Amino acid sequence: MLLSRRSRSRAESRSRSPSPSRSGARQRWRRWRRSRPFWGGLLTLLSGAWICVLPLAPLKIMLQQGVAGIPSVLMGAVLIVLGLTGWFAPPQRALAGILTTLIATAALVLSNLGGFLIGTLLGIFGGGLMFAWQPYADRRAGSRSGGNPTAENRTAGGSASPPADGEPRTPTPTPTPHHDPQGAQP
Repeated sequence: MLLSRRSRSRAESRSRSPSPSRSGARQRWRRWRRSRPFWGGLLTLLSGAWICVLPLAPLKIMLQQGVAGIPSVLMGAVLIVLGLTGWFAPPQRALAGILTTLIATAALVLSNLGGFLIGTLLGIFGGGLMFAWQPYADRRAGSRSGGNPTAENRTAGGSASPPADGEPRTPTPTPTPHHDPQGAQP
């Protein structure tokens, strides 16, 4: 009887809260996803897969077939590689984003209207997201005044009242921490 109570209480506690390994895996996944241009890479992968698979479709769907379908497969493969580059080499995201946009635009002409426009649009959006992505900046580094609203207003020039001595106020810009624009992390 004592053993059955213990096993019931363990089962109830497991059902109430997620297991530590599951929450740890979720935290690792979230950290990995946020440390790189995840959505741009995903859209680029989908674009490459769509453009690459389309030449393998039945004859009724195809616009170009035979040797003319080879550029479709090659462009799709390159887009897949560029999507993986955005995921696994974030410092190269700018080059991968630009090349993704160019190849997706070229696929519009060279491969079945760029996957019937779906592959081209996914590639253009994915390349734009990869190019525009910036590394996460810690919010705590930006607030140096310690949460004092008067100090924040003083540095930003946000106070409407003039200084006590009557001299005009000149706002002083606060320095903000910036990462390397190319994404190289120490």
